[in-house]
Amino acid sequence: MNEEKKVPNDSMDLDVYFNFRSPYCFLASKVMFSIFEEYKVNLIWKPLGGWSGRSSPDRVKKKIHLVRQDIARSCKKMGIPFSPPPVETDPTVAGLVSFAAENEGLLKPFIVEVMREEWAKGRNIGETAVLLEVADRIGLPRKAVEEAINNPSFLERLSENWEDAQSKGVIGVPSFTLEDQVFWGNDRIDSLKEHLHDLRLRNI
Repeated sequence: MNEEKKVPNDSMDLDVYFNFRSPYCFLASKVMFSIFEEYKVNLIWKPLGGWSGRSSPDRVKKKIHLVRQDIARSCKKMGIPFSPPPVETDPTVAGLVSFAAENEGLLKPFIVEVMREEWAKGRNIGETAVLLEVADRIGLPRKAVEEAINNPSFLERLSENWEDAQSKGVIGVPSFTLEDQVFWGNDRIDSLKEHLHDLRLRNI
C-alpha cells in the first residue's frame, strides 16, 4: 500500500501557543500575522490560561527586571510603546474570549487590541470591562464575550491546549509548531518563515 505524500504547495496547519500575559507574545502579536499572509499555512489557535507556558511565579520575581529591560529595548526598536500591566493581571479570561473572537472571524483584531491595552497602555485585561471595550471597538458582540467567560468547555480547552503543547515539547510562549518542528519565541518567527519557504509554501 502506497503512503500518501504531502504535495508541495499544499497548505499546512501551524499551531500557535499563546498566553496573553507574556510580553514576548505582545512582541509576536505585532508580526506573527504576516506568516499567514505570506505563506500557505492555517492558523490553529491554541491560547493558554493562567501560568501555562510561562515561568513559575518564583522565577518571574527573579527575572522580571531583566525581562522588562529586554522588552523595553525591543519595543523601542520596533517603535511601539511599552507599559507593563498590574502584576495581578490574569490572562485566562482573555484566552476564553479569544475563542469567541475566533468564532466571529475577529481573532486577529482581538489579539492585537487586547495586547495593546495590556502591554502598551498597562491595563488589566483580566477585568471584563477592559475586554468589553475591546469587543466594542472590533465589533465583537458583548453577549459573545459574556458567554465565553462562562463557558466551561472553553476553560477546558485552555487546559487541553497546554497538555497538547507539552506533548509536542513546547516549554514556553509564544511557540509555533509545524509537524515535528517547534519554533519558540517571537525572535524565531524569521526562522519559521525560512522553514516554510524551504517547504515551498510561500504565496506567489
